[in-house]
Amino acid sequence: MKIRIDKARCVGNARCAAISETLFPLDDEGYIAVSEVDVPPGQEQLARRGARACPERIIVVEDDSQ
Repeated sequence: MKIRIDKARCVGNARCAAISETLFPLDDEGYIAVSEVDVPPGQEQLARRGARACPERIIVVEDDSQ
């Protein structure tokens, strides 16, 4: 599973980081710091919850098991 993020559209709500700071790290200004994350085994549910928490819908979870 992979997370893809459109960093340019991030407005810094940090709702994703509130779900998981590990999967959705923020930079010093409070915006998402990464544009792609490989989701470690066992953290798939956190990845989906973080994506749903984003009001801008800029986080896409790609499930490669399908």
